[in-house]
Amino acid sequence: MKTSDFFYDLPEELIAQTPLKKRDSSRLLRLDRKSGAVTHGVFSDIKESLKAGDCLVLNNTRVLPARIYGTRKDTGAVVEFVLLKQKSTNVWECLAGPGKKAKTGYEFKFSDNLEAEVLDVLPDGNRILEFTPKGEFFACLDEVGQMPLPPYIKEKLDDKERYQTVYSKELGSAAAPTAGLHFTTEMLEELKAKGVNIAYVTLHVGLGTFRPVKVDDVTQHKMHSEHYCVSEETADIINRTKQNGGRVICVGTTSCRTLESVAKEYGEIKECSGDTEIFIYPGFEFKCMDGLITNFHLPESTLIMLVSAFAGYDNTMNAYKQAVEERYRFFSFGDAMLIV
Repeated sequence: MKTSDFFYDLPEELIAQTPLKKRDSSRLLRLDRKSGAVTHGVFSDIKESLKAGDCLVLNNTRVLPARIYGTRKDTGAVVEFVLLKQKSTNVWECLAGPGKKAKTGYEFKFSDNLEAEVLDVLPDGNRILEFTPKGEFFACLDEVGQMPLPPYIKEKLDDKERYQTVYSKELGSAAAPTAGLHFTTEMLEELKAKGVNIAYVTLHVGLGTFRPVKVDDVTQHKMHSEHYCVSEETADIINRTKQNGGRVICVGTTSCRTLESVAKEYGEIKECSGDTEIFIYPGFEFKCMDGLITNFHLPESTLIMLVSAFAGYDNTMNAYKQAVEERYRFFSFGDAMLIV
């Protein structure tokens, strides 16, 4: 299977640049993965597609305001850093640009309350920075940090919270689990009242989620690593749902990757945490997920490959063709799909 098999033509004006005023007013394309039938509606209609006894699995990660600009102490040069992964207290792996201005030993000032030194330059070009905050690190970061929006979003985001889900809790992502951006607190309460179980996993999304597939043969692509956590309560809810004949509906590819990683590793869903590099593409055998709520993804991305693995290649590409024809909004701030 070739990477080019997952290409589709997308007019640039269909890439959503800003979120809608109401989270649940996005459009919703419903795809029946058995028949391939496609229907259209509004995201708030999703309540009608979920049944009592189903389980909705949400990724409760919270996005760091991870894009920060530092001034080099010796020359005044400005360098952009994006925090990727915490290595230890106040030590982070970061992207840096321009990298030639951020060599080992260089010191940077981000504000009166936050400075850092480059400890190391990794083989892939990422930097290891040790920060010196005056006070609590995340409070200092919040003062100066910007949301690390994907490169295809050119508009400024006025409200940081619109790149967070309403249930975000565990700080650590470099990107939002965007399928969850459509949910409101009221909608989740209505689903609970209907008898839908709500379970939370944590997977801290890395910027590798936007990394293009650069090989022709899909199977040769190397996935980035992301940290996940599944609580005992979540494992119990999911296992009980399965035992009672309910469906496990993942909100977003990150929730899917978490559950399928655990099921592949342990043969069941259980309390655990770790790092996953799971790559899901057509031919993958799903062990846990019965349904998926997701946004529309970039051509030739690992995310559209995951969707194709679950919904079927022909069904997926046909649904995307229809979404373009119907002028859906695409990518992070765009519209949604429900696949069951």
